[in-house]
Amino acid sequence: MTSFNPTIKWDKYQEALQSCQPIGMEGKIVKVAGIVAQANGPGMSIGSLCCIKNSSGQNMQAEVIGFNDKKVIVMPFGEMRGIEPGSRIVDIDKSPAIKVGEAYLSRVVDGLGNPIDGKGTIQAKADYPIYGNVINPLKRRIINEVIDVGVRSVNAMHTLGKGQRIAIMSGSGVGKSVLMGMIARHTAADVIVIALIGERGREVREFIERNLGEEGLKKSVVVAATSDSPALVRIRGAHLATTIAEYFRDKGLDVVLIMDSITRFAMSLREVGLAAGEPPSAKGYTPSVFIQIPKLLERAGNIENKGSITGIYTVLVEGDDMSEPIADSVRSIVDGHIILSRDLAHKGHYPAIDVLSSISRVMYDIVESDHLNMARKLVKVLATYREAEDLINIGAYVDGSDPQIDFAKKMIHKINSFLHQDINQSITFKESIVRLKEVLTE
Repeated sequence: MTSFNPTIKWDKYQEALQSCQPIGMEGKIVKVAGIVAQANGPGMSIGSLCCIKNSSGQNMQAEVIGFNDKKVIVMPFGEMRGIEPGSRIVDIDKSPAIKVGEAYLSRVVDGLGNPIDGKGTIQAKADYPIYGNVINPLKRRIINEVIDVGVRSVNAMHTLGKGQRIAIMSGSGVGKSVLMGMIARHTAADVIVIALIGERGREVREFIERNLGEEGLKKSVVVAATSDSPALVRIRGAHLATTIAEYFRDKGLDVVLIMDSITRFAMSLREVGLAAGEPPSAKGYTPSVFIQIPKLLERAGNIENKGSITGIYTVLVEGDDMSEPIADSVRSIVDGHIILSRDLAHKGHYPAIDVLSSISRVMYDIVESDHLNMARKLVKVLATYREAEDLINIGAYVDGSDPQIDFAKKMIHKINSFLHQDINQSITFKESIVRLKEVLTE
């Protein structure tokens, strides 16, 4: 009699199950208005990814952005062309995540993480949520180390710390991209993640070749979601860049995340919000814009027993109005701001940093007292000259009338020379402090 062995080998069944693709929920497109479509059917959540399929076999990826009377509101990542009445919509992903890894280094990708540099696919294995996780405030490590950005006026006058978030603010054509490029090329960080959000397409290659160079690209990741990309792609591009930075931070590395610009990110949020039916508020921005901006910015910083993300965000200020809604919102969240002056730019003074209007809120905690005192002395001299500048220029000031103004007149050319730096010149933190001391003791 043959004995019965009740042992069942489950391995082959498990492999078969893992290889199966789950059946997605389906629905149909019933309405298209502007840049959004409405569909009956699939029960999907906000942020879920779906696929719109038309009768000719064309597939378009989209994201759920809202609901209306039991209908799902979706926005495609590409053109609306090809969507027709009754097009099928299939749920493909309920938890937006992306695979990240070291393979992203030296690569250029679009806002969805697809490589655009012609170097083939990116083999990454670590799954990270694209919209991040909330960080426990008590798990954040205190900022107590200087990060060298290679720019003398920043190193000496507005010293940045590892894990700090800083905004570079100015109107158009004043040199935000120039300063951003200088920092990207000269910083001492382990990894640089650059997000070009909503900017001109021609600037991507220019930035990579002129500002980063071959050596800089080796330790960099570039995410490019240009102005001709759909709003959702621009939004995801900003979050994707931050997610990649989080991966390297978790590996214990010091990361510099440079995003140009947070204003274009906000405009993309406004575009999506208005399309979803949100009411406009200040300057046409929807309420959700001012909720999403801090969620993005708060993802940078230090975490206990891990590395750091130093966030540098450019803000395009409309009409040079530093109190406009986005500038005001960002300034209230970040740990300092660098204001660029149009007057200095017109004089050919680069980087065109307005030292008197800029501030680093963590500088006082991370530099030596001698350095802090020297920076304060230079600010005082510069402020004195700025107050008397009109009188000096028209010849109304008489030498000897005020010792402080006399000293400021004597020092102004040395100070301006100290604050000026060639775009290809790299000046370390230590060199910046030595030169600051020389200027004030000459």
